[in-house]
Amino acid sequence: MSKTAQGNFFEDFVVGQEIVHATPRTVTESDAALYLALTGSRFAVHCSATLARMAGLPRPPLDDLLTFHLAFGRSVPDVSLNAIANLGYADGRFGALLYPGDTLTASSRVIGLKENSSGKSGTVYVRTRATKEDGREILEFARWVMVAKRDPASPTPDPVLPELPDHVAAGRLKVPPGLRPRHFDRVLSGSMHRYDSYEVGERIDHVDGMTVEEAEHRMATRLYQNPARVHFNAHLARESRFGRCLVYGGHVLSIARALSFNGLGNVLHISAINGGTHANPVFAGDTIYAWSEVLDKAEIAGHPDLGALRLRLVATRDRPCHDFPYRDPDGKYLPEVVLDFDYWGIVLR
Repeated sequence: MSKTAQGNFFEDFVVGQEIVHATPRTVTESDAALYLALTGSRFAVHCSATLARMAGLPRPPLDDLLTFHLAFGRSVPDVSLNAIANLGYADGRFGALLYPGDTLTASSRVIGLKENSSGKSGTVYVRTRATKEDGREILEFARWVMVAKRDPASPTPDPVLPELPDHVAAGRLKVPPGLRPRHFDRVLSGSMHRYDSYEVGERIDHVDGMTVEEAEHRMATRLYQNPARVHFNAHLARESRFGRCLVYGGHVLSIARALSFNGLGNVLHISAINGGTHANPVFAGDTIYAWSEVLDKAEIAGHPDLGALRLRLVATRDRPCHDFPYRDPDGKYLPEVVLDFDYWGIVLR
């Protein structure tokens, strides 16, 4: 019997299967610092003890997307080590904040399966849950991923497609304990815009671009302990349809979110993930630009100092976003569009 793990293939999954992921991760200030170095994010509560205290928090928490990637990374060896592509996210909600010194543990449940028409792969749907060592929930989200089959001739399972909501209802949003920015200094935060500054339907060009470097995208993905071969194994990638390694879509998301500081600097926290699509692949050398659209607004009961913005974050490669590129007349994503991410952000009022 082999002592090494090859990862699960499509035919290894069963609807209802519960998977406890190995390697709980104790996070440190070094993780937070490296994430800032790799993304350039400037959101104040994650990089300033002064602004974190002004927001009512004891110290800077980890960036919400770093928390997401660490939870995601726990699941990769069991769910998507043999992935062809990660396809999307939905119904994600953040709970307790993750601080340096906390330990994150994750588990997943298989909620859907559907073999692809080629018979060589299939889509696996899972719901992943991350908790702290004391049992408090940090994050829960659904995702779906295209996974290769070990044997194309293996039996085809009956398709099961999970029912996932179009978006997280505003009434289900959670505000992290302690987040009360009653004395928040907007000059120090780098943005004067509040909840009332934004209108539904408004589009914001985040202007700046960031080129994805080969070493950096691999370092970022190693930070998340995401060992998916499509991001690292250039030898195998030469035999793929792209002929090279793919950049982890989550890292593209982090870059786009970092760029969105220019226009959305007082979005203090990501509260929910409504949906996300990696529309086209990204490779080292591509330059990421981003724009956002305000899809909805909601007040938060019991929090007169905070409001919620439902935002669409769209990222492109090698195309500035002053004209807000998105879909063609037939509804297909333009080839330059690489990310379409729908989320709720908690913003200063």
